[in-house]
Amino acid sequence: MNRKGRKVKKRFVLIATCAVFALIVIAVFYYLNHSNPAPSAVPEASAILAEAKKAEENADLVSARAAYQRLLSDHFNSREVLEWQKRFEDLNIRILFSPLVTPKSLEYEIKAGDTLDKIAREYKTTVELIMKSNNLGGENIFPGRKIKVWTAPFSIVVDKSQNILILKSGEEVFKTYIVSTGLNNSSPVGTFKIIENIVNPPWYKPGVGMIPAGNPQNILGTRWMGLDKEGYGIHGTTEPQSLGKQATAGCVRMLNAEVEQLYSIVPKGTEVTIVD
Repeated sequence: MNRKGRKVKKRFVLIATCAVFALIVIAVFYYLNHSNPAPSAVPEASAILAEAKKAEENADLVSARAAYQRLLSDHFNSREVLEWQKRFEDLNIRILFSPLVTPKSLEYEIKAGDTLDKIAREYKTTVELIMKSNNLGGENIFPGRKIKVWTAPFSIVVDKSQNILILKSGEEVFKTYIVSTGLNNSSPVGTFKIIENIVNPPWYKPGVGMIPAGNPQNILGTRWMGLDKEGYGIHGTTEPQSLGKQATAGCVRMLNAEVEQLYSIVPKGTEVTIVD
């Protein structure tokens, strides 16, 4: 072998050795970080978690939510982070549906001539949310009464790769839902708006015609939120076993109880972004 050949061979051996060493380092790093996960009950996290649970027991929802938020920001590598996120999101919904006034809502005094629909349109919220937040049994309201009205806009992100729908308030994840999206990645990608809301929607099945609400063959479930892309929307389901999968003709499918919850929160005009 000539001198040039020996140099090439030596260089190849050096590169190969470095590559093997790098793989060993990566393997050791992975082992150290995954075979012995960081303990979930480090003192600071334990103290904050105890604070959160005590606040919940005392029905101090705002303090409990703040404690879980601290856990998520300060101890995001804990094994319990998913459980904390769930508790945080559940508290978001409980506070939203309660009379508690927060920085994202206001106390509104009803005036003569007001209706719930008028107030909802003025503050870009829903009649259903005002009713839930104030324990109203009907739409009759009287001047002088003070009610809670949500004022911060919501938006929705649908992630097709995870089959999840994320309800956002500003940049904050407010609530996460498991959904079904379009078979063979057929749900359209882009940013849309909700333009149509229907309770107990009929389904116009191609080649068959109208199938009324309540009929077992009606796949739309109990709510329909139509998008400004014709034929597509967010709706309930008669097939809950399909959730978490790509299973629809392109729409976003939710559990009936959860689509009813979302329907009561987001008004027409809400932005819906669908991503791969």
